[in-house]
Amino acid sequence: MPETEPIRRRWPPRLGLSAKLNVLLLGAMVVIFALLGYLNIRLHRQHLEQAALLSAERVSDVIKHSTTDYMLRNDREGLYRAIHTLADEPGMVKIRIFDKEGRITYTTDPAERNQVVDKGAEACYRCHAQSQPLARLDRPDRFRIYRNGGGTRVLAIITPIENRPACSNAACHAHPSQEQILGVIDTHLSLAKADVQLADSTRQMAAYTGFALFLIGWASWFFTWSVVGIPINALRRGTDRLAAGDLGYQIDVQSEDEIGELAKSFNTMSRQLRAEQNQNLAWTRTLEQRVQQKTSELKLAHEHALHTEKMASIGKMAAVLAHEINNPLSGILTYAKLLRKWIDRDDAGRDRRQEIRDSLDLIASESRRCGDLVKNLLTFSRATPLNLLLTDLNHVVEQSVRLVQHQFDLAGVQLQLHLDPDLPRVVCDASQIEQVLLALIMNAMDAMPQGGNLWLTTTFTREPGQVRIVVRDDGVGIPPEILPRLFEPFLTTKETGRGVGLGLAISHSILERHRGNIEVQSEVGRGTTFTVTLPWDSEAAKGAPPEVVITASRR
Repeated sequence: MPETEPIRRRWPPRLGLSAKLNVLLLGAMVVIFALLGYLNIRLHRQHLEQAALLSAERVSDVIKHSTTDYMLRNDREGLYRAIHTLADEPGMVKIRIFDKEGRITYTTDPAERNQVVDKGAEACYRCHAQSQPLARLDRPDRFRIYRNGGGTRVLAIITPIENRPACSNAACHAHPSQEQILGVIDTHLSLAKADVQLADSTRQMAAYTGFALFLIGWASWFFTWSVVGIPINALRRGTDRLAAGDLGYQIDVQSEDEIGELAKSFNTMSRQLRAEQNQNLAWTRTLEQRVQQKTSELKLAHEHALHTEKMASIGKMAAVLAHEINNPLSGILTYAKLLRKWIDRDDAGRDRRQEIRDSLDLIASESRRCGDLVKNLLTFSRATPLNLLLTDLNHVVEQSVRLVQHQFDLAGVQLQLHLDPDLPRVVCDASQIEQVLLALIMNAMDAMPQGGNLWLTTTFTREPGQVRIVVRDDGVGIPPEILPRLFEPFLTTKETGRGVGLGLAISHSILERHRGNIEVQSEVGRGTTFTVTLPWDSEAAKGAPPEVVITASRR
């Protein structure tokens, strides 16, 4: 099964522009609405508490005025009944009356009756400063809120009982006129109902705020997506199409704002790119046509130059060949006429037989020379098929040396043979390689007319896989002006009659057919070095069957 690349999820996911705007707007609205809700709930709580304080103040005043007559008459039983009646009202926790000494003279809680309250306690610290009662209480100082044992909030209000003239002049219990406060009424009201209302209001306000936040968030998302998201996505798709090569792609502009202007600019740029592309394509086609036209003209010119060069080469070869053949033919004609003269004369006796034999031998030699010229020319112009076999080049070199060993002895040439024992076998035509080696050896011997040294070396280079045969002599060398044209046909530095200049040209052709190479380095007076290079292919050597391996070739 083909392998598939796993999908890598990017975290955090990449948000688009509209999504970022929605997130920012929603976050800002959440903070603003939360703060606004908190302030509204706090204000609502303050309003409820103010309403509860007003209600408690009215209740305390009602208790004070309801019990005034009982106090003036010193009717304690009536006072207690009135207070009990008022204490049974819903929301009333308890009612207490303190005298000026801090003793609880009456309470709806029987356990607190006749107890003396510490003037520094919670109920008394606002009326007494440094154990001195206040002559007048401000309104905020009269209220306190605490939690009872059940955890319910309770609002307590202190209402002072002033010493009015009716109290100081009453016969029942007269109080000195200098006493301003006779006692206090401590009324405790439950805030449980107000807290329930506050909790319900808080929940309702939170629900309304959440619902409003949802509606505003949805509307914000809708308008942001319509105004920003859709145009931005259209621009992004257009950019992708343009990057994919769809030049000329147009975006439908539906707004006149900044994004609409950007879309118009995109459409203009896309049209310009398409126009530039069409222009470039037209120039490309024109350029291709011109290149094809110029290529055809260059091809015709090249063919004409090749034809001219071939004709010049043929003319040069014909001139050289005619010159080479003309010399032996002139000798043949001269000696043929001489023989005819001798035969026609009567004095062609025995004393002329040796001269006749020498003349015939010379005619035969010159005729053979003409035949060799024609044979070498045919060999150069017509390539023979290659007989490629896996061959040991060391043995080919040794065989070539054996063929000319007697000429080494006659010419006084000392052979230095250095063969690489690790030389691998190569795929080649052994007979043609032997022909190349013999031509190089004979040229080296001709370059040493007074004798000298000849080095034959084989080496192997694994990288880049080449086998080299080096033929070096210390003869007269080759002039520099001849080196560039050394492998041209009919070019020779030998004396007239000793060569026709086809040996190196044929050798160069043979090595080209073997995908090899031949290089020459020479210095006049110091010798010449020929380097023959043949490619070595390990795969071809491994794949060749053993029976085709030969050690040498014989001509």
